[in-house]
Amino acid sequence: MRIVFMGTPEFAVPSLEILLDHGYTIPAVITAPDKPGGRHGLQESAVKKFALSRGLEVLQPPRLKNPEFLDQLRACRADLQVVVAFRMLPEVVWDMPPMGTLNLHGSLLPKYRGAAPINWAIIRGEKETGLTTFLLQHEIDTGDMLFQEKLPIGENETAGELHDRMMLAGAQLVLRTVQAIEKGTVQPQPQADVEATHAPKIFKETCAIDFNQSTAQVHDFIRGLSPYPGAWTMLDGKTLKITRTEKMPANANLPAPGTYVSDGKNFLRISTADGFVEVLELQLEGKRRMPVRDFLNGFKF
Repeated sequence: MRIVFMGTPEFAVPSLEILLDHGYTIPAVITAPDKPGGRHGLQESAVKKFALSRGLEVLQPPRLKNPEFLDQLRACRADLQVVVAFRMLPEVVWDMPPMGTLNLHGSLLPKYRGAAPINWAIIRGEKETGLTTFLLQHEIDTGDMLFQEKLPIGENETAGELHDRMMLAGAQLVLRTVQAIEKGTVQPQPQADVEATHAPKIFKETCAIDFNQSTAQVHDFIRGLSPYPGAWTMLDGKTLKITRTEKMPANANLPAPGTYVSDGKNFLRISTADGFVEVLELQLEGKRRMPVRDFLNGFKF
């Protein structure tokens, strides 16, 4: 089977690797154009670096409707296209191969459709998430589902930690789906749109911590944005990103939400609506990320 693979970040690399390791022919890999900022002035995507290391042809079209790119894509004679963490495709692209185009999404669709499903599942306190393979159609993340894999979310697990688990589980699910398509044993199931929830793109303003919420909500918000882009608050006029916390129950003398409580050496707690979050790891503007004790060694409230 000939498969054109489309993806950009590290999350997509294991899926490409597993297809290669199981003998599938990859005539081309489609990834994002290089970005400014690398060692040589441009930064290559994780998928591009891996694809080149395996001797694959890499295409980086700035526009997916570009006639030259579409001609290159047709010349690949792909039976199937596999998309993992790429971008929205025009119909002329996703409808090209005879077996269609499958996408791997980081949630149990139709829950958390959108750009940031891993982050929002944690922010909203979910105890379980998962991965879905589905066939692309017009509206984003709405195509018929092929397979799903459920994953528990740990009480203190961060988005970064969950991302890494899902990255490996997702590769296995992509392989399972491709093998089923090849055998003709898939049974696509329509999504129940009435059950859909959304996971919109996250911006800096989205990441401001509201300590007027409950301890559980603040804790989930912080770990859902950790390590990147990072939940933040302000301290002495500087941005303070908090990347790891623990929940602490309320006591009889609870200060106003957002109050810092510290012995100056070992602990830093911030009050919420019903208790505290104990800060374990943080990053002050202009500094590296560090454990709270290292931070307290050089900072005086």
